[in-house]
Amino acid sequence: MAHQQRRIVHRRLLSLAAGAVVSATLVSGTAYAAGTGAVRAPEPSAPAAGPADPGPADPGTTDPGVTDPTAADPTAPDPAPPDPAPADPDTSPSAPASAASGRPPFGAYLDYGPRGVERMAELSEWLGGADLKVGHTYLPGDSWAGIEGQVDFLANWASWRNAQRDRMFVLNVPMSDRNEQGIRDSQVRADLRRGAAGAFDRHFRELGERLVDLRLQDTVLVLGWEMNGTTYGHRCAPDPQSWKQYWNRVVTTMRSVPGQKFRFDFTPSRGKDAIAWTECYPGDDTVDIIGMDSYDQPRGITFDEQVSEPYGLQHHVDFAKAHGKDISFPEWGLFRNGDNAEYMRRMIGWIDRQRPVYHTITDYCPHGVWQCDDNPRSAAVYRELLSGTASPTEPTEPTEPTEPSECTPLDLGPWIGQWLTEEVCVPGVPEPPPYPGEEPEWPDWADPGEWTDWSEWTDWSDWSEWADRSGSGPYAPGALSGAPAGPSRGA
Repeated sequence: MAHQQRRIVHRRLLSLAAGAVVSATLVSGTAYAAGTGAVRAPEPSAPAAGPADPGPADPGTTDPGVTDPTAADPTAPDPAPPDPAPADPDTSPSAPASAASGRPPFGAYLDYGPRGVERMAELSEWLGGADLKVGHTYLPGDSWAGIEGQVDFLANWASWRNAQRDRMFVLNVPMSDRNEQGIRDSQVRADLRRGAAGAFDRHFRELGERLVDLRLQDTVLVLGWEMNGTTYGHRCAPDPQSWKQYWNRVVTTMRSVPGQKFRFDFTPSRGKDAIAWTECYPGDDTVDIIGMDSYDQPRGITFDEQVSEPYGLQHHVDFAKAHGKDISFPEWGLFRNGDNAEYMRRMIGWIDRQRPVYHTITDYCPHGVWQCDDNPRSAAVYRELLSGTASPTEPTEPTEPTEPSECTPLDLGPWIGQWLTEEVCVPGVPEPPPYPGEEPEWPDWADPGEWTDWSEWTDWSDWSEWADRSGSGPYAPGALSGAPAGPSRGA
């Protein structure tokens, strides 16, 4: 499909010292009965912010792309497709599912470069925190340097891919350096034959080495996509035999790169187009995944017809199963039938049943849903079916109170002790700990450095003079030798 861009739419707790009067200690709750403690409930987290407006894309002279597929006529005469092995229409080779939703891993084509990387997070927000596992971009097909991966944006995608172990990076790789220049069949034929003879091996070896160096060694490579059409310089129809030999040569060359774990995705467009895509299939030894690009076209076609047409969605599933291959949908989306919510619902349902390795919607007008304001009904369906939330944080369960780690038993003597049912102790200082990033603020009288000797505070063996209200006893306020200055210990 043609590459297009469009703007889219403390509380602080402080323990008082146990040397304060007993009544203040018991009322304030800063001393603990043995075996008890205080627990702070966690504060609720703030809600996530809404998605940001991605803004317009920057045009580039080396913008890689995919061009709009030629509308296929489902009624046109075509050779009968080969009879595949019987298959359940709702089954296909299994693939890992997205951990958050149980759906197949998915993403979107949002832009080829850094903007596309940034928009992955924004699309996830629009989808309510859905976990987008698949990043997808294209190498430019206007020079061999581009096909070799001599583009800055691969480093951006490498950073995204390697940020999470279970992410997948999908890269479309042209097989011609004049891929969208409209070259004639005779020139395509000559280029395919040169490729089959090894003339371009060094370019693909260079690409493989660059991907490994960027830690993109497990990239899914959609090589020579939509080869059954008429748009690209790497099309198959002018010489199917040479095309298959060229594909096999590229795969063999890239698999020879040390450290590689590439997977090669053979992806025609849905339908017969210029040639039956089965005639271009290069063989099981050099194909890991059989994909299909499937847009809602031609005008007036129903989804059921897209499934049942020759070389359509059902044939894709059956063919892959017969060859023991996983399937994928590297490109799909709206097209000739406009804002078609029924197509959107049926296509997502089909994808869910077939369990592809991955799928990525082409998200720009006229195909997309997030970056294209022209398709609100389809966008609502996509959002409804694929929205998810990030893994929820489990609520904190209330915990049993615990005794402070440093607790000094307080001997209150028999006169006070007879009224208490539990032993009273004094927590260590400070208690409880401050919030992260905060330092405790101690008043002068509560400086813990001055509270190292409790002997004068804990020798309360004789309470008779304390009870003497004449104010002349040794424990009268202000009479206790060595006590730090502080608030009144009123009886």
